[in-house]
Amino acid sequence: MKRQLTYYPDPVLARRAEEIGEITPELRALADDMAETMYANEGIGLAAPQVGEGVRLVVIDISGPQIRDDLRVLVNPVITARSQETVESEEGCLSVRNYRASVERAAQVTVQARGLDGQDLTIEADDLLAICLQHEIDHLDGTLFIDHISRLKRSLYDKKVRKWAKQKEKALSA
Repeated sequence: MKRQLTYYPDPVLARRAEEIGEITPELRALADDMAETMYANEGIGLAAPQVGEGVRLVVIDISGPQIRDDLRVLVNPVITARSQETVESEEGCLSVRNYRASVERAAQVTVQARGLDGQDLTIEADDLLAICLQHEIDHLDGTLFIDHISRLKRSLYDKKVRKWAKQKEKALSA
């Protein structure tokens, strides 16, 4: 089932998500819903807070958008190593509407997580997968990619968000 996306500045996006203990049928259903939501919105990654759920669950598939054959579901992912080398790339986010910005991230990362079958996973990633993993794990820690941009760029984006909220409020009261 496709879920409603949560948009900045919703407070769930700024909170640290809770660790997942047991892998339940409800958690599996959430992972399925998140994958469907990510695909429907042409994303390559989605963290549970982006659908309003404050748990440490991520879905990633960088194979798209035409081919979707590399879905990864990560429970409680943690970055255990980062390279000193960095890369800069333009990022966007399904929860940060109409904005893209250049963000500097580690070029390579190692991530430890569990899969939905309870198996331990280790992912050594570079390129787009490394960037995506860092972006989604940031979500679990209450950090958005716009938290990595300059204060000036952030304040300009915040001003746009306030303007959109006023326009929406005005439209609803009309």
